Amino acid sequence: MFNRLIHFGGIGVAIVFVFALSIMGARDAGAAVSDVHTSPAVEARIITAENGIAAGARSVSAALDLELRAGWKTYWRSPGEVGIPPEIDWSESENVKEAEILWPAPKRFRAFGIENFGYEKEVALPLRITLERPGDAVMLRAAVNLLVCSDICVPEIFELSLDLPKGGGIDAQSATRIADFAGKVPDDGSASGLSIAAAAIAKDTSALVLTARSETGFSTPDIFPELGPEVAFGAPDIRLSDGGRALWASVPILYAGPTLPELRVTITDGTVAATQTPDLTEDLPKPPFTLRKAVPGLGDVLAITLVAFIGGLILNVMPCVLPVLSIKLSSALKSGNQTRTRIRSGFLASALGVLAFMWALAAITLLLRSLGLSVGWGLQFQNPSFLSVMFLILALFAANLFGMFEINLPSSFQTRLARADGTPGHIGDFATGAFAAVLATPCSAPFLGTAIAFALAGRGIDILLIFTALGLGLAAPYLLVAARPKLVSRMPKPGPWMIWVKMLLGALLALTALWLLWVLVGVAGTRTAIFVTLGTLVLVAGFSSGRFRGRIGMSAAALLAIAVLIGPGFLTTPAPAASPVSATTWVAFDRSEIARLVSTGETVFVDVTADWCLTCKANKALVLDRDSVASALAAPGVVPMQADWTRPDERISRYLEGFGRFGIPFNVVYGPNAPEGIVLSELLSSQEVLDALERASSGSELTRAE
Repeated sequence: MFNRLIHFGGIGVAIVFVFALSIMGARDAGAAVSDVHTSPAVEARIITAENGIAAGARSVSAALDLELRAGWKTYWRSPGEVGIPPEIDWSESENVKEAEILWPAPKRFRAFGIENFGYEKEVALPLRITLERPGDAVMLRAAVNLLVCSDICVPEIFELSLDLPKGGGIDAQSATRIADFAGKVPDDGSASGLSIAAAAIAKDTSALVLTARSETGFSTPDIFPELGPEVAFGAPDIRLSDGGRALWASVPILYAGPTLPELRVTITDGTVAATQTPDLTEDLPKPPFTLRKAVPGLGDVLAITLVAFIGGLILNVMPCVLPVLSIKLSSALKSGNQTRTRIRSGFLASALGVLAFMWALAAITLLLRSLGLSVGWGLQFQNPSFLSVMFLILALFAANLFGMFEINLPSSFQTRLARADGTPGHIGDFATGAFAAVLATPCSAPFLGTAIAFALAGRGIDILLIFTALGLGLAAPYLLVAARPKLVSRMPKPGPWMIWVKMLLGALLALTALWLLWVLVGVAGTRTAIFVTLGTLVLVAGFSSGRFRGRIGMSAAALLAIAVLIGPGFLTTPAPAASPVSATTWVAFDRSEIARLVSTGETVFVDVTADWCLTCKANKALVLDRDSVASALAAPGVVPMQADWTRPDERISRYLEGFGRFGIPFNVVYGPNAPEGIVLSELLSSQEVLDALERASSGSELTRAE
């Protein structure tokens, strides 16, 4: 115990001296306690071990003594995701050269759905006060700025005064309290037996991983890392090995600034704690073992597979379905004069195209997850090269439907693809299904979020099953026609009307291409969009004029297409986020600001959206911009907050992962009655939004501490 105290220098010596005097029966010469600040949340005072300044004394042993009311908390020097640590201004004091706060080890607590570090019930923050004139009287004038939080947060700003004349005398009660909390201040590891062996930050700054050891073995360890005010950490994943003597921990980094200062880590374990500044290594320390996740039962897997199938089925009627339907209808019209066997095999090939795309997504998901990267539904629409590919294909398809040109495969290749009935192979049918699946991915549907979250958080077999079920649901119309080819015969007979249908389908694809071009401007900038547009127009003009014929012409077309596709990688200059035209005045997403607003009694509506998310656009037009909802979002005490995920943003990705979500739209409502948030469905309704806002709000004026 004495070793721990001596670690703090002057304050340790003073407190040891206090104990010696109290053992010898020393009596208080007077109460070494300042005036008291009292509020409904906290009672605060300055206490000192000395009742007076002895001759030659160079320091004073003191503490800011806080007694917090039930349910109230205050913060550590590093408060966590939100909060403000206590601050003391000593500028009005006399004979004070320096005053330093010594921070007892904190506790972890959740407030408004996020991690915070601090103190509850009571704490005495030891103060190491150095005197300008040793042995002279001292006038302590402490201007304290303290933030205390319960259901709301209240700043406590007050002044405390305490005069210490020349002379001796010890306040044994204050000395004991200071000593108790000084003993809780983390040491450097020499007395506690705690040490950090290695530490590293993941390359994508998603986590801090470290290893540590305890000479006596860990029992209830916790980790409190510090990387400056611009970095916030989540709850650590802690694993023990070597009989409890070795610790491995992975601490999620919720968000980080552009630069990372020196790392400081505090490890606590019951009554002992240590603070160290380890050097960061390049290689992440490996966990001693892998925790086995609970394996879902067969019933759970079958239920979520059914949910995935329904989600895929609903995708067929989502707002993004127009281009998909155009491709399906075009395929059906072309099959009108074909045999029943050819119709069945063609639609089965289209269904296989849908499933192939879903299986490709599953494989890519497994690969990216094995590399430690985050994945989600529709994230390919944040990639400028992918958007360029989609724009180019849609523009060419639209021009083809408008009759501007026809692209035929070489006769030798068609012969190799021929089937028994003499028609070309099913490459086009397969591509139609795959393309339909690609165009469905910017949409989210009821049940889809649940299924995707289960898949991405589960095993490899879960990912394969869920994506297969999604594909089967999306391919259901193809499978229906394949099972009942007679359905095609009930369609109107081919005739001049088909020309108008082709024009309509071409217009729908052209509109979709223009939408993708608009998304490309937001993701990669105007210069990239102009380059891709010009290259695509040259390709369309070349095919229309017949210049891209033969091997030389097709080679030139292929080179131009490649230039269009790889150009965005060199030209991308993301445009600044533009304020969308909306009936609601949105504030920019700030995860830490949510807690602050809710703590002051505000209700926060969070909308995670993107330019490429068609379901988000439907929610906006059909619900969020309607008078009833727009008026509710503009009401006093309601803060609409929007997170734009058009371009990749790690802050938003990690925020979604915190809810087990990997795609958008995503909407959640926070308030005094819902600090953890009320998550809304993918397809919003006005009544759902209004009900959530009412449930989350306090419904009455909050009683605030004076």
